Amino acid sequence: MTSVWQSESGSSGQFNTTHWSVVLLAGQGSSPPAAAALEKLCRVYWYPLYVFVRRKGYPPHEAQDLTQSFFARLLDKNYLSAVDPSKGKFRSFLLAAVEHFLANEWRRGQAQKRGGKVTFLSFDEISAEKQYLDAQAPSLSPEQLFDKQWATTLLDQVLSRLRDEFVSAGKGTLFDNLKIFLTGETQIVSYAELATRLGTTEAALKMAVSRMRHKYGELLRAEIATTVSKPEEIEGELSALFTALSA
Repeated sequence: MTSVWQSESGSSGQFNTTHWSVVLLAGQGSSPPAAAALEKLCRVYWYPLYVFVRRKGYPPHEAQDLTQSFFARLLDKNYLSAVDPSKGKFRSFLLAAVEHFLANEWRRGQAQKRGGKVTFLSFDEISAEKQYLDAQAPSLSPEQLFDKQWATTLLDQVLSRLRDEFVSAGKGTLFDNLKIFLTGETQIVSYAELATRLGTTEAALKMAVSRMRHKYGELLRAEIATTVSKPEEIEGELSALFTALSA
């Protein structure tokens, strides 16, 4: 996984740190860096899989325990030894793995509390369930709901990375004022009004927004690149992301 891919803008990026590479490395040994990276992935994908399990019909507390237990099994590498990135996207692998896990748990029945001793991921169960109830779309299947939350989570990750870059450059306030042009929030001020507030010209403000959107696009492609095994799959995943968001 060390090939180089080109973005639409012509800039190159090193395609060498993907979710797949982390999973494959973790499946081969007990490297602390690999374990830490895999745990980070679990934190990113916890909520998308939680809503998937909830939509499967499990009540909140049981869905929590099942999701925790699934990731505990994943971190223990039970599902990593035979992973083959060529057979699908990372999110497809996760869905297939959790489906297999749920089938096994169903057969085991209630012999022991699912995930009862799992504490590696902390979260606010009430907040997670409220978010699920607020965001759920009754017409979506568990798989569609997972994809929609995957897309939302990924965009949140990109927005967070972009803000970090602005803050590092001493432009955190500028980002906070301009992010409405990325997130689709209702724009309550015009370019002219915002330019006056920020002490700049309308032309300069529009240029700043254009550059921010361009950088956002680059970061989005880079984030997508970490979830696929080959660079030529990036466009397909971008298309899948926007399809999921429109569902």
